[in-house]
Amino acid sequence: MVVKFNSALIIALIVGGLVVSLGTSQSHHSSFISIQPAVAQRISPSDVWQLVYQQLPDLPKENKYINKESGRVAESNTLANRVIRYHVYVKERSPIYRLDWKLTMADYLGANEIMYDTTYPGNDTLRQNPLEGDRQAIARLSRPQRDALVQTLVNIFNPNSQNTSNQSSPSTSTTPQKPQTGGADLLK
Repeated sequence: MVVKFNSALIIALIVGGLVVSLGTSQSHHSSFISIQPAVAQRISPSDVWQLVYQQLPDLPKENKYINKESGRVAESNTLANRVIRYHVYVKERSPIYRLDWKLTMADYLGANEIMYDTTYPGNDTLRQNPLEGDRQAIARLSRPQRDALVQTLVNIFNPNSQNTSNQSSPSTSTTPQKPQTGGADLLK
């Protein structure tokens, strides 16, 4: 006897089981499927910039821009705040990976993707678009300062990440290295 399953029917049964499970909250074991709430706490990108400046107090704030509505200096609209918003909301890159933050730094340095005035954070709320000033501020940072910024952001968004910036790697050595031979012999 050959039994064929209709995938639409199976999906309907599973979804139906979820609806029954969610709809009957009084009996916790009424369905074979249950949904548990997420336990992990997420960090809001709008709060991270303060942590960045706590850990990197020498990072320029670039917060002298005037708010369009209030006419006052928008002190909380900082370089770190705008970099995070550009990374997460404009480019929709993951905030937990170093490579993604490196791509964002490359955007600011003009070495990766084009940054557009119209979509840059602060364009709609500040009298002057901060894009050019932010690009100059990132360009003034040394490579170790940019690396520290990237690592700080990764550590804040992903506290379980390994801090790899303090470990030296062979590729960062300044002395020329002799190519290693005989690697295939090690496989025997």
